[in-house]
Amino acid sequence: MAKDPICGMTVNEKDSLRVTHHGNTYFFCSKSCMNKFAEKNGISTHGTISCSTNQKKSIYKNKNFIVILILLSTIFLSYLVPLLEPFRIALWEYFKIIWWAILLGFFLGGVIDHYVPREYISHLLAQPKKKTIFYSVFLGFLMSTCSHGILALAIQLHKKGASNAAVVAFLLASPWANVAVTIMLIGFFGMKALYIVFSAIIIAINTGLIFQLLERKNIIEKNTNQLEYDKDFSIKKDIRSRLKKYRLSWQSLRNDMKGVYRGAMSLSNMVLWWILIGMGIASLAGAYVPSHIFQNYMSASVGGLFVTLLVATVIEVCSEGSAPMAFEIFRQTRAIGNSLVFLMAGVATDYTEIGLLWHNVGKKTAIWLPIITVPQIIVLGWIANIIFK
Repeated sequence: MAKDPICGMTVNEKDSLRVTHHGNTYFFCSKSCMNKFAEKNGISTHGTISCSTNQKKSIYKNKNFIVILILLSTIFLSYLVPLLEPFRIALWEYFKIIWWAILLGFFLGGVIDHYVPREYISHLLAQPKKKTIFYSVFLGFLMSTCSHGILALAIQLHKKGASNAAVVAFLLASPWANVAVTIMLIGFFGMKALYIVFSAIIIAINTGLIFQLLERKNIIEKNTNQLEYDKDFSIKKDIRSRLKKYRLSWQSLRNDMKGVYRGAMSLSNMVLWWILIGMGIASLAGAYVPSHIFQNYMSASVGGLFVTLLVATVIEVCSEGSAPMAFEIFRQTRAIGNSLVFLMAGVATDYTEIGLLWHNVGKKTAIWLPIITVPQIIVLGWIANIIFK
């Protein structure tokens, strides 16, 4: 399996788009990522794209297609098998709640993907300053990517010279404070979702600043990669230059719409199947798990918070896929703090993320991540349960 050099997602080499450049072969999860790579490196993809002979049949290997097919088949069977009817009803209830948020989130994600250059992110995160932590959190808000994709991007930024503290802050802010997921959470939780988003931002900032202190005290590793930081580069000047060159016309509008569409489709290919899996798991829990199980073991108590923390640690789901299950916990227990713990702990204690930090950033950095974040998550979850009783 190879890594897409643009979004960092894992791709199957046999069925992916590929470009050969300077003797190296790069694999891509989508045409959008491939075009961005070509534009960034000033190369033409004409005559360099090589696809497997099964590329035309790849729709049957598309994860979105497979998950949608399974859900639709189950819905159809529910009209023949009464046992499946509660699942169909629960799934439909989730769909009615969240469909608009998913569409709006993908659209805004496409807008950000089209208009915000990745170079801005690399530039800001390479600055060895305290304000870099705040930049990291803000840039995390602009990223609309699955938490696993964000991790891959964070590792890439680390290789370019971003500090360990900036990488960790970016990693924590992106999954639960980005635009697309914020809209999705509002679709589920209403305005209570803002508490979850603000909590994610607070945890990301606090953790980033603490990691900077640990770096200064030599308690954790420092990034030894050379900083790719052009002091003469100005984002403001670059924006002005782009605006001067931009000419409003039907052709430019069509190009912009195509760019936004490609960005939205790229995002949907990355995370939609996780969202659907999450809805399916949440529907199963809502339909077949007795409510007293949630109320007894995931109640709005300190013990319930720790049980929720344990469940979130064990379950390996992309951030977007966790949202429906978090809402099911809230629906059954009315404990918004438990939902916060379930969402945030999935990022802070996920063994995939800790493992990749361990091997790519540093063992001490990986160990300190849960030590610093978990107490904050528990406290903010406890506060939420008190406020939103």
